[in-house]
Amino acid sequence: MLLTTPLTEHCARPLRSGRHVCVGISPFNSYFSVGRITALARWAMAEFESFHFFVPDRAAAFTLEALGYEPARAKTKAHRQGQYVVNKVCRALWDVGVPRPEDHVLDGATLAENPFYQRLLTNAHDLFDHDEDFARHCLDATRWVLDRKLPDGEVPTQLQLRTAVRYFLAELPMFVDTPAITGVDSSVFAYHQRVEFLERLYARELSWQPHPGQGFVLLRPDDEES
Repeated sequence: MLLTTPLTEHCARPLRSGRHVCVGISPFNSYFSVGRITALARWAMAEFESFHFFVPDRAAAFTLEALGYEPARAKTKAHRQGQYVVNKVCRALWDVGVPRPEDHVLDGATLAENPFYQRLLTNAHDLFDHDEDFARHCLDATRWVLDRKLPDGEVPTQLQLRTAVRYFLAELPMFVDTPAITGVDSSVFAYHQRVEFLERLYARELSWQPHPGQGFVLLRPDDEES
């Protein structure tokens, strides 16, 4: 059993609609075992008319670069890990009876061919480059991620933050307008963690605001501590 908590009151409406969910699956995150992904797939199938799993595999190279990997090695390592995660997702979907699992995966290759995602990604980069307040909040969210990956006592440099923020910018279209990307009128993005940026985004406190039918839901097993 999964407990669902809409991030804001606005997010409750897309969740109740049951139209579509996009489940985020992070590369290099041991939280996403095959068993957990299978449970997420069962939940998505039972509660929504349609669903996708988002795997930011190509973008993960930016985080690796920020941690010290050479760009070519970071790209190779991200590709391998991404393929491993996509295979886990497809295996889980196949096990719960989805006949064409790959149709439900939004990875870097798929999104590279999606004009709506690409337009939103361009918007994200433009805002980051020209809106100081927006950029500051993006960098704060990126710092939150890097702080958990760097050795104890180390803090990310500005160069590391500006390298790794490209991963966060690649995720933003999914938080802002999954309906356009997937061709539905209402959708929730589902993940097991929250960050302050998302609180501000869905509270309409930032210059970029989500699609009216876009929501965000926090997921956790009912036996997991809050």
